[in-house]
Parts: sequence; C-alpha cells; structure tokens
Amino acid sequence: MISFSKIISIRWADIDPNFHIRHSAYYDFGSQQRIEILEQQGLTMRLMQQECFGPIIFREECVFRKEIRLHDIITIHAKLDKMKPDASRWTIQHEFLNAENKLCATLTIDGAWIDTKLRKLLKPIPQIVIDVFQTFPKTETFIEL
Repeated sequence: MISFSKIISIRWADIDPNFHIRHSAYYDFGSQQRIEILEQQGLTMRLMQQECFGPIIFREECVFRKEIRLHDIITIHAKLDKMKPDASRWTIQHEFLNAENKLCATLTIDGAWIDTKLRKLLKPIPQIVIDVFQTFPKTETFIEL
C-alpha cells in the first residue's frame, strides 16, 4: 500500500466567496480522513472512549498550491511523515491531488495521544496504537523520532 487514499466530493458549503475551497475545509477533510483510517484499522472511536484516550493535535498547517473548485475530483493521500518508535508522537501528511495528479495542497499535522481522564499525554501507549501506526504508509522523507 502506497498511501491511505480517499476521493472527496466538494460540497457547496466547502466553497468560499472566491469560488474555491475555503481554507478551513482542508482541515475538515484531513480530520475526517484520519478518523476513517483509524476506524478501518480497528482503532475505533468507541475503543478510544472505552479506554479513555484519544488523538491530540499540536500543530496543523496547510500549504496551498492550486485552487480546488466545486466540481473538481480530488484524492487525498495520507502518510506518516514522522513517528516515535512507541507511536506516542507523530506527524501525518495529507496530499490533495486533482484529477491530473497535480498537488493542490499539503496538510501536515503533529500529534500525540491524550489520557481523557487525566487530561495529560498518554503513557504508556496501548499496543493497538503502535500496531496501527506501524502499518501506516510512510512518506519518502519519513523520520523516526
């Protein structure tokens, strides 16, 4: 597997007054894709809720290259760019590509895991998190932290 991929439909609500995707929609698409990936790999919201942990984002940045408009066909590819060996901290990169396979935007997030009871970084990291993140496809510039 090269990456986790998702074809997205651009909704009218995603468009801004300049008739292209509003900047915050990129973050929404990335967030939705990440949760879908975790769910597909068995790291479900239900499990995280039962075990009292969840992902936390420290930084989220999007670099815009080409406009995306209402009827464009866009594929998002998600890959792991950085990770500690215990999956306690990580960086995921989302690439938004158009139908011509041209890069429209790159969304990069840095995250970790929070204990939802203690409201502190989670320690130790559950084995399922480590297993899921080890199966994540990696960027060409992947770095182990």
